[in-house]
Amino acid sequence: MPTLSGQIVLPDRVLAGAIGFDDRIRSVEARPEASSRLILPGFIDTHVHGGGGGDCMDGAEGIRTLARFHLAHGTTTLLPTTMTRPWDEVLAALAAVGAVRAEGVRLGADIHGAHLEGPFLSPQRLGAQPPFAVPPDRRRVEAALAAGIVRVVTIAPELDGALPAMRRFAAAGVRVSLGHTACSFEQAQAAIEAVLSAGGVVGGTHLFNAMGGIEARAPGLAWALLGSEAAHAELILDTHHVHPALFLMAHKAIGNRLLLITDCMRAGGQRDGNSELGGRPVSVSGGIARLADGTLAGSVLTLDQALRNAVAAGVPLARAARLLSLNPARYLGLEDRGALHPGLRADLVVTDDALEVLEVWREGERMV
Repeated sequence: MPTLSGQIVLPDRVLAGAIGFDDRIRSVEARPEASSRLILPGFIDTHVHGGGGGDCMDGAEGIRTLARFHLAHGTTTLLPTTMTRPWDEVLAALAAVGAVRAEGVRLGADIHGAHLEGPFLSPQRLGAQPPFAVPPDRRRVEAALAAGIVRVVTIAPELDGALPAMRRFAAAGVRVSLGHTACSFEQAQAAIEAVLSAGGVVGGTHLFNAMGGIEARAPGLAWALLGSEAAHAELILDTHHVHPALFLMAHKAIGNRLLLITDCMRAGGQRDGNSELGGRPVSVSGGIARLADGTLAGSVLTLDQALRNAVAAGVPLARAARLLSLNPARYLGLEDRGALHPGLRADLVVTDDALEVLEVWREGERMV
């Protein structure tokens, strides 16, 4: 049985010790003499479009490419995320996610399912999404559910049919994430209540981005999420999409319901230069991806960098690690992963003391 020794990052503290495991963690023991290297639970990314030159909308090979790229950065579970494209292309992407999930990805992250980010978005808050937004009518909702692979769906609350669609997705066990919206605070509250009353889990898509700001007389979706006692929220911590001060405010407000995501595009891990997102030209310079008009276009972030950014912002390591392991696991209802406890999956990330990835283990098998 393999054993790893080092500084074990638990949900509430860091323990000098050793972990014994096969496909599951079998033991966690204190060893004061353990090395300085860090052992963390595998990262979970609930919102990732691409990376390493691959994209979810490319089909199966693009999904395999992005899964391998992000595994090398510590992500052991992820949700390939669609773009707002013509509906037949979106359904084809969902089918590809399902096929890859069934096969698995050698040397890649576990594909838990898909995040359907488009096309149920507000035309006024598309961000970098292409202009193919449509309302979530019953036919499209049922087609998405029939794919059997959607785990998270983003919906703008103000769209025609949004509340019935949210209730339907929630009843089917899909996490409903509010985003890409120009909704009011009151519309956001109604949407949160609709999901919760249907027995669902509600979230927010990339908090503070594509949802307006917090104004004195128009608090909007961001404040509805931060003020909720039940809502989860994603956040892109690349320091370009969200100022670290706002990250710290969100972390203080909702704590264990905040989860870091990458929102990474195919240009992740590639050199600066020209790329694309959803068929739209994108330029990447200095780690920032933009459309021709200057709009931020996804990111080139990886979750290991997000972790380093959280720690640099002042969050203690054990709490920072929860943001990309235990918190997203709980959001998705994944009770078999997200922490280093006996009985859970042996999804492990070993880093040096600067949080640079040295090893990645998925279900007890070394991948990196």
